[in-house]
Amino acid sequence: MELRHLRYFVAVAEELHFNRAADRLNIAQPPLSQQIKHLETELGVELFHRRTKRQVQLTEAGQVLLQATYRILAQLEQAVSDTQRAGRGETGTLTIGFTSSVVYDILPAILFQFRQHFPQVKLVLQELTTTQQEEALQNHQIEVGFCHPPLKDNHLSLEYILQEPLVVALPESHPLATEAAIPVHALADESFILFPRHLGPGLYDQIVSFCEQANFRPNVMQEAIQMQTIIGLISAEMGIALVPASLQNLKRVGVVYKPLESAMPLVETAIVWRADHTSSVLREFLQVVRRYVNERRNHPQIF
Repeated sequence: MELRHLRYFVAVAEELHFNRAADRLNIAQPPLSQQIKHLETELGVELFHRRTKRQVQLTEAGQVLLQATYRILAQLEQAVSDTQRAGRGETGTLTIGFTSSVVYDILPAILFQFRQHFPQVKLVLQELTTTQQEEALQNHQIEVGFCHPPLKDNHLSLEYILQEPLVVALPESHPLATEAAIPVHALADESFILFPRHLGPGLYDQIVSFCEQANFRPNVMQEAIQMQTIIGLISAEMGIALVPASLQNLKRVGVVYKPLESAMPLVETAIVWRADHTSSVLREFLQVVRRYVNERRNHPQIF
């Protein structure tokens, strides 16, 4: 039984007339009659009572097949639609890795825009350090990540999407908290809170190098993996930290953020993915990210 036989059957069942059904299908009447006869022979039942040579009436078996065929054709139409939407990246699942700092600036806006255009795509978010994202991409556990380069794996595709300076996060009771801007050398005797180097060597080395240019190495007294944990420890007066400027959107009682007097090296954020594993959904997501980044660069006053 072929799909076209079912379509022929539906046309005859709805028209109850072979000539009208043939005209509707844009075929000759004799071949249509032959196809219906072959279908009846294959099923072993009569589907139509032949009232005349051309006018017919559905048998009970024909009525059952007609309802079943409607369901089959509807399911087929849905399958075609679903397939086409998946091919356009409108459905499916996308697993995204991200460092905690991007939550306070660029990531929520990108996710909002993507969901506006692709509401049927399921987004699975995993908060991971840069090193963890590299491993997750290599193991196919995520499809795209928001991280802080450089990366160890040179085979991953990478695009820079954000540059921002570092600022000082310190307890509001700290003597430097009233300063408009803080010189780097004033932090030489402070207790620093940093994340472990092996989880984000790029940003870690950038912070240490900046301090060394001011003739001191940061005295790291506490380590924390997540930025929000670092800010929480600062509110407990456990130390100070140099953090990306976007962390200023994380308001915490007892914590203030201050710019540095010296020109800071810029912290860079990038999207990263495997070039050999790009689904339709991922390609659409990357386009949304690029549009957002371009709009932000062209109209910075809006953001």
